[in-house]
Amino acid sequence: METLAKKYYKISEVAEIIGLPASTLRFWEKNFTIIKPKRNNHGTRFYTPADIEKIRHVAFLVKEKGLKIEAAEQQIKHNHKGVSQKIEAIENLKKIRLKLKTMLDALNSRRPTN
Repeated sequence: METLAKKYYKISEVAEIIGLPASTLRFWEKNFTIIKPKRNNHGTRFYTPADIEKIRHVAFLVKEKGLKIEAAEQQIKHNHKGVSQKIEAIENLKKIRLKLKTMLDALNSRRPTN
């Protein structure tokens, strides 16, 4: 997970960080009780790094694992640590895969062509 330096993020920033449209974040806010960003008097949403972590968990469970909203929320509520560990392991494996692919491409580019 990338380091989040700010205390609060607007919905457009969160959408960019997560890689999903803002409309998806608004939909999830209505349907997940665990996603509740703070709002100012004008209704602007402000997400904390903890909110963003919850959204990452939701995105993993709904988009990658294919769980329905209710099942994803139950997983996060009752197995938060397990979900975090799975996400972290998958992110680490993706980084390793990228490094290996880069090394393989470098080796292949050094091969003489006949």
